[in-house]
Amino acid sequence: MAYLAVIDTETNWNDAVMSIGIALAEEGSLCLRDSRYYVLDPEYQVGGMYDHVLHLVRREDTRVCTRREAMAEISQWLSEVGIVGIFAYNARFDRSHMQELADFPWFDIMRVAAYRQYNPFIPSSAPCCSTGRLKSRYGVEPMTQLLTGDCCYRETHNALLDAVDELNIMKCLGLPLEVYQCARL
Repeated sequence: MAYLAVIDTETNWNDAVMSIGIALAEEGSLCLRDSRYYVLDPEYQVGGMYDHVLHLVRREDTRVCTRREAMAEISQWLSEVGIVGIFAYNARFDRSHMQELADFPWFDIMRVAAYRQYNPFIPSSAPCCSTGRLKSRYGVEPMTQLLTGDCCYRETHNALLDAVDELNIMKCLGLPLEVYQCARL
């Protein structure tokens, strides 16, 4: 079985990663098979815009540790399961904040979801650039609302919950992973 990892991060007031969420999914079905959640110490102690949801996930396996420990564990885990790639919404941001994972192939979910040529859910009336990209409202929250029809959905800004939501965006789009080659960083 081949797997992919969907990663999300939250940063503190100093633009340092304070939490990392990872949703591990089967390559074909995109079914969630495992997840990991890291709260980085001392970075989380600085605080940030979304620090109030850091501990929203109450799990015994939430790991509070140093960045070095987290990155070593994540890299080893992803290598052991043999992921086909790391996927993230606005992946340039997450990859630039986690250079330790630069050896893995990265793919940007937003580069597919926000474009009319890949996303059949984008209404013909939606304002788009000449490239086919939506001019606005293509973040995780409005995209999830569009794809699920749930106008009450709100992004939590908890790294693990957001990683699972980003995996759900991929599931809703229903596209084969080959399509994401255009979104490889």
